[in-house]
This record gives sequence, C-alpha cells and structure tokens, in this order.
Amino acid sequence: MKFEPRLLVCSLLGSLFFRLLPLGCLPPHGSQRDASKSIAIVGAGSAGLAMLKSLLDLPIETRADWDIVVYEQRRDVGGIWLPDPSPPPPPELPETPLYPLLHTNIPIPMMTYPGFPFPPGTPLFPLHEYIQQYHRDYATLHGLWPYIKFNHTVLSSSWVGTPQAGHWEIVIEDHNGDRAKRAFDHLVVGSGHNHEPHIVVFAGQETWLENAKGGPEREILHSIWYRDPSRYVNRTVVVVGGGASGLDMASQVSQYSRKIYLSTRSPPEGAPTGPVEMKPGISHFTSDDVVFTDGSMVRDVDTVLLGTGYDLRVPFLEEGGEVIVKPRSNETDGRRLTTNLRYLFPLHRHIFSLSESYPTNALAFIGLPILALSCPSDTAQSIYASSIIANGGLLAPRTELLSQLADSEEELRRRGYDPYYIGHRMVENSTFDYQDGLIETLRLKKGLPGENTPFVEPWRRETIIYIGSMKRGWRRLEGLGLAEEWLDGIESEEEWADLMTRVGVWQSNWETEHQLVFPDDMLIY
Repeated sequence: MKFEPRLLVCSLLGSLFFRLLPLGCLPPHGSQRDASKSIAIVGAGSAGLAMLKSLLDLPIETRADWDIVVYEQRRDVGGIWLPDPSPPPPPELPETPLYPLLHTNIPIPMMTYPGFPFPPGTPLFPLHEYIQQYHRDYATLHGLWPYIKFNHTVLSSSWVGTPQAGHWEIVIEDHNGDRAKRAFDHLVVGSGHNHEPHIVVFAGQETWLENAKGGPEREILHSIWYRDPSRYVNRTVVVVGGGASGLDMASQVSQYSRKIYLSTRSPPEGAPTGPVEMKPGISHFTSDDVVFTDGSMVRDVDTVLLGTGYDLRVPFLEEGGEVIVKPRSNETDGRRLTTNLRYLFPLHRHIFSLSESYPTNALAFIGLPILALSCPSDTAQSIYASSIIANGGLLAPRTELLSQLADSEEELRRRGYDPYYIGHRMVENSTFDYQDGLIETLRLKKGLPGENTPFVEPWRRETIIYIGSMKRGWRRLEGLGLAEEWLDGIESEEEWADLMTRVGVWQSNWETEHQLVFPDDMLIY
C-alpha cells in the first residue's frame, strides 16, 4: 500500500476528535466517517500489524469505507521487542520482559512475515534491536502508520447488544490520562500474552527470605524484571524453569555468579551454556536451604530467578465482564470466555470467541498460539480472521463450531495432552499444519482467492530440522569470526533458507567428526 499524506491528516484529525470526546459520549455507530464496518485492533506488535495489513489487503470494494483503528499503549510498534526506557522495580510491572542481551532463540528467517525477509547482513540469531526495526520497516512498507494510535490504552470493552447484533463499547485512555468511549462492530485482540508474570510460591520461602543473617539480601525475582546479569556477580543463584527465559538467564548469569543452578521439573528446552549445574524442581525452602524434589539441598543461595512464564490474562475484557478468570478450571458459563491462566476458551481455532453473547465473528484473538513462529502464524491467523470479519457466513453455526472444538480437544487427549493445561501450545511441531489448515479452509469455502497451494513455504518445513545444530553452528561461526563472511550476499528468502541449511549441515558434520553427541533439541518456537 502506498503511503498517502491525506491518510496521515485523517489520522491526526481523528486523534484530535478523540481528545475532544468526553467520557460517556460515543460517536455515531460506525464512527465519524460513517463507515459500513468498524474494527478496533488492540496492540501494534507482530499480531496487530499482521491483522492490520490483512484487513487492508482485502479487496478495496470490500473495505473501502471501513473504519480501522489500532490502539497501542506504548510509543512505537514492535510489542515485546520494544525496550522499556525506564523499567520500574517490583512490584510495578515493566512494559516488556525484554532485557538488553536478548537474542532470538530461533533463526530469523523462520520468524519472518511471508515475502518480507530481514535486511542483508542481519545475524542469524540477532539482538532484539533488529527485530523491533524489522516491525518498523514492515509498518512503513505497507503504509500502516496512519491507522495506529500510539500511547492509547484500552481500559475496558463490553458488548452492547444481542447474540445476533450489537457493538463493542470500548473505553480508551491516552497518554494525558484523558478517557473516551468508542463503538466498534468488531474487536481484535493482538496484545500478546507476556504481561502478567506467573509467580510460583514455594513453602518456606518467606522464612528463607528473612533469614539472610547479615549477608547479602536474598531475593526471589521473576524474569519479567530481569535485565543485567552483572548484577549477580559473586552471588549464588538458582534459576527456576527450563524454557527460553530460564535457559537464557542461567547462561548469562553463569558468567558472573559464584555458583548457579538450573532447576527444572521436566527436561529443559535445550542446554544452557556456561558452568550451570542442573537440579530438579524445588520442593521447599528452609531458613537456610533451597531443597529440591530429589532431597538434595543448596545452602548460601542469594537469588532465585523465576523463569516460570506468564498467566494468560486479558485485563480490558475482564474489566468489561467479557472474560472470567478461573484458575485451573475447565468450565465456562457459555456467555463469557474463561481463562484458567493457561487457556482461553471456548475459541474457534484459537481465534474467534464462541461466547453466546455476540456474533461468532465479533471478537478475535491473534497471536495466542505458543511455539508457533510468530510472524507467519500471526499472518495466517490474520488472513483467516479478516476474511471472516468481511463475511461472517464463512463460519458454521456456533453449535457446530463448539462441537468441532470439543473434537479437537478430545483428539489432544488421545495423544496424551490435556488441552486445558497445554493451552494454545502448538504440540509436535503442529504450527505448520495449523497455518496451512486455516488458509485451506478459507479456500475450500471460496473465502479466499488464489491457487490452492500451501500457505507455509516448503523451505520453512525443510530447514527446521536443523534448528539445534544451527544454533550451535552459528555460535561457532561467530566465535571463529566467520559470521559476516557467511552472510555475504544473502538477500532473498531462498538464500536465507540455503544459509540455514548450510550452517546446520556444517555444524552437524563437525560434531560427527569430533564424536560430539547432543540430545535432540526441543523446538522452542
């Protein structure tokens, strides 16, 4: 989409209109442009940008007079990849869990928007600055900026109407604290799920925290507040959690700490680097010790870092009474969505709410799947959601969709997974099949033009088998000073795919030659 100055003018005028609108007043339904359809998107990270572009990609005769607005509570696009300029101390939550040394844990070609590779010279596993700039470049290329209202926080959203018709009444607050209400036909939530830390509490931890005995102050800190590994110089640290955050913290802190342990209840999603001693899950604390489930204990621990993930919460829908919170539950009341802090249900294909209160295409979520390669997954979901927002008739009746959901949950149980525990996790590398399935469904229903080719490019499926050796190989190339040489001339998606294969094969051959054996890496995307 070509950038048009008039769109920027309209955006600025719209912002002025918004500032002048007092709380309690709503503009005419369909907004100030008398639109035939109005859509609010919450969040301008990977998911929100993908959804905005997918809506703008609809035929112009379909969406010409639609009113589309993205509300982003922060100052720029990029979601969690946008740094927090002044992260607060606990218990106040920072804007993002991003820490300065964060690199991607998957190779960047795997996480790109389709058809939009990273610029030449980008490291295969780059620092976060590259990812945030990538989202800025994407917004610029596709003319997304005029539709985004920055420093605007959605405080609450409630459905006003019947199961067949109505609108969302949304309360928004700008950076000056001014509040206003707006009405929208459709609401799309793309605000991510890394905001509310899941903080595990162990028996005896308060006694342990208070019993420092004149030594360094003890602390238990969730990874959302983790920033600088040098803060732990000469300290004994226990990191809890074998996911990406836990492995990263353990690897980084090990370069500074006196001693570090990584405590996991199940096999970690890879191996930490550095002198890290593995431990099972924590059982409890005594006044002096951290005791593990195998009966072993560690004394003189100064810090416990929790890489224990995040609770799945949607605050503005909870505030509006549209989502209820029932920890560890698998029951909902039918008229509202439920989050058990791991799973939001009932949703059609992890996207559309099946609440009985509003039409089945009224509320969509983009970006809930975990281990899903964010940008391509967000794109597939957004294409699906955009088409169904344009034509709600593409969805079967709610009762049929609920039956399909029950069948898919039962299939997971047959495969040994509890759907209410794994939540929106893509198990057994199913993210590719999920993405292809969404697009194939639209084409079968004649809801999407184009050839009946898979959405997922073959090179993504073909190169992912090398992800473990690729990580180790890239670290070795950087250590040998050869990374820039290998990146030379890499521009197209096909060239990036070839690079990933070459790095993976090169490392695998070297490991075989040196008789090095690594456990199969769990794919952490």
